[in-house]
Amino acid sequence: MKLLILDRDGTLNRNRDDYVASPDEWEALPGALEAVARLNHGGWRVVLATNQSGIGRGTFDIAALNAVHAKMHRQLATVGARVEAVFFCPHAPEDACHCRKPAPGLFEQIGRRFGVPLAQVPAAGNALRHVHAAAAAGCPAHLLLTGKSEHLRAAPGSLLMANAPELAQLPPGTQVHDSLPAFADWLLAQDEPAEGRVVAPN
Repeated sequence: MKLLILDRDGTLNRNRDDYVASPDEWEALPGALEAVARLNHGGWRVVLATNQSGIGRGTFDIAALNAVHAKMHRQLATVGARVEAVFFCPHAPEDACHCRKPAPGLFEQIGRRFGVPLAQVPAAGNALRHVHAAAAAGCPAHLLLTGKSEHLRAAPGSLLMANAPELAQLPPGTQVHDSLPAFADWLLAQDEPAEGRVVAPN
């Protein structure tokens, strides 16, 4: 089984300063839904791992989260794409749970549910905490320069801002991609030379 773990906010949909608390606030990033469709057609089963601390903070409830995901699934379906499951952490940071990224609990749950060794499961997201959670769980980690990492973009024509302090925080071996569509291109073309790829220093 080819299984892939993606972050949600800032990776699949536009990031917000607060929370995506209703379907009206969920807006897909350009090309993201189509990227999932291409991954699906390439044999990849896609699941999401997302922190949703707005539930623990009382900003929105499970019914609102389900409504957001219902919209997401409908929009994915319109382009022939599918997300198999959404694994989410509902806790606030002060709860000190094992499932809130950067802890690896969500990834471990996914590995158990699908019965796939996490070393064989790439994980891509736009936040450092997603990358750290993936690496802690043993997944090959990929950082996307969207959402929380969009500020790391360099001038047009080059991928990364030079000497950005966040780069020193990347787990060794982390690969960096411009966006979810760019990551999908890379993953679907593993037998071809991968251009524009950056690996964090060991």
